[in-house]
Amino acid sequence: MNSYKDKVVWITGASSGIGAALVKEFADKGAKLVLSSRRTEALEAVKNSNGLNDEHAMVLPLDLLKHDEMVSKVEAVMKKFGRIDLLINNGGISQRSLILDTKFEVYKTIMDIDYLGTVALSIAVLPIFVKQQRGQFAVLSSLMGKFSSPLRSGYCGAKHALHGFFDALRLEHEDDGIGVTMICPGYIRTDISKNAVLADGSKQGKMDDATGAGLSAKECAQQIVQAVTKNKMEVTIGGKETYAVLLKRFFPRLLHRIIKRSAVT
Repeated sequence: MNSYKDKVVWITGASSGIGAALVKEFADKGAKLVLSSRRTEALEAVKNSNGLNDEHAMVLPLDLLKHDEMVSKVEAVMKKFGRIDLLINNGGISQRSLILDTKFEVYKTIMDIDYLGTVALSIAVLPIFVKQQRGQFAVLSSLMGKFSSPLRSGYCGAKHALHGFFDALRLEHEDDGIGVTMICPGYIRTDISKNAVLADGSKQGKMDDATGAGLSAKECAQQIVQAVTKNKMEVTIGGKETYAVLLKRFFPRLLHRIIKRSAVT
């Protein structure tokens, strides 16, 4: 039996990368989809490339910086579909800059998008889930939500914060039939490094070597679907870099030395 047939799945950051790959996975499973990001034309292209019609898909532009718009966005989805079954918080930005060089405004933007934008949308959806006594949040954190790396201080801070918030949400609302799956990818072959912000807030504009050699967005999306279907609390996705989570837990000083010696970009 297809557990996602006619279920309403809302994906942020759906215009490219992991988000676009998730659209395909859930479209193939017969889900009704809400596609969100800032780029309307790109969302329409993803919708059309998957053969989705207006009955089964909704393009809903959304800017994670505009926290006060989240309730109206939820209302638009409810008006269209009448329910929400799964919210995949995938939208966000990364960073490539040293702490000493980075403007405070850059840190604020990263937190406003990656953390507060995700929280704002999720708490707007939460009352729907409580009323339904059913629902699931899937949150794209990162391995950087479990340990840290040079050049990513703001990104690491935001991803660590997501774990704190959603672990608390799970504890408060598990009895309401609400699940939370924290997803921690490593190197995934997307444009995340190209779009990463530098010390002055401009985009890096180039692919990191490790990111370029990472797992495909399709493979990542397939593992995310498996984890969400099983209502896993947390999952790591990637190559050998995922072992760093175990090193952080059992041999933190060793991991510190390894990362410090690495050619981080």
